[in-house]
Amino acid sequence: MTKISILGCGWLGFPLAKKLIEKGNSINGSTTSENKLAILKDSGINPFLVALESESISESVNSFLSESEILIIDIPPKLRAVDPNAKKKVFVEKIKNLIPFIEKSSVEKVLFVSSTSVYSDENDFINEETIPNPETESGKQLFLAENILLENKNFQTTILRFGGLIGEDRHPVKHLSGKENLENPDAPVNLIHQNDCIGIIEEIINQSKWNEVFNAVAPFHPTREEYYTQKAKEQNLILPKFSSEKSNIKKVISSEKIEQFLDYKFGLADY
Repeated sequence: MTKISILGCGWLGFPLAKKLIEKGNSINGSTTSENKLAILKDSGINPFLVALESESISESVNSFLSESEILIIDIPPKLRAVDPNAKKKVFVEKIKNLIPFIEKSSVEKVLFVSSTSVYSDENDFINEETIPNPETESGKQLFLAENILLENKNFQTTILRFGGLIGEDRHPVKHLSGKENLENPDAPVNLIHQNDCIGIIEEIINQSKWNEVFNAVAPFHPTREEYYTQKAKEQNLILPKFSSEKSNIKKVISSEKIEQFLDYKFGLADY
């Protein structure tokens, strides 16, 4: 049995925790909502109220990390409300505040959930050898946080860069339905289903693949217009309308490393 702490039991962290418990692991899970503590406990997760801020961190973080061998960091940057001209790196500071607590804990391995937003839209084909060049503030801070963790020699870190997240209760087509003049009709989609997110994390842990960087996107890249039109039809939604006059990005993100290095098979039926 492995003791694992999951910082952020949200859309991905919560079902991940339940799956890891099924496999015989002991899980500490954090939330920022007192109302969710009982839900975590009822699912067999050891619940902790942990608030990670840019200038402070909850004292409970010590207990949350106690006796854990692995820490999974799955907290979104949430930078949309941040002034784009602000120089203060809010998310980066949160990670910096967390590191001293990791260093003095029993944690030996860290898995950091990042995003393919660390890559520029100028690239045609992207793999782990592609040099990140983020364009969004979220992508910039995620990349800085990645490097801070990777450079720390007190623990081993693996970076997992997910593409667009989808699942039964989460799909971009719901936001695109009925919209017109959408950009990039011929751009390939780079998506990953919640089930594959969990499956890949399980394999990284099971195979002890640390000090690595992985891009996690399903090897399924129809165009945006093809894919979202089909999904709108399947869900009886108003079809989105794309403009061929709008710019087209040809970015395709490869997950060959995951398929070969982890011998992982994506569940393409979910897409």
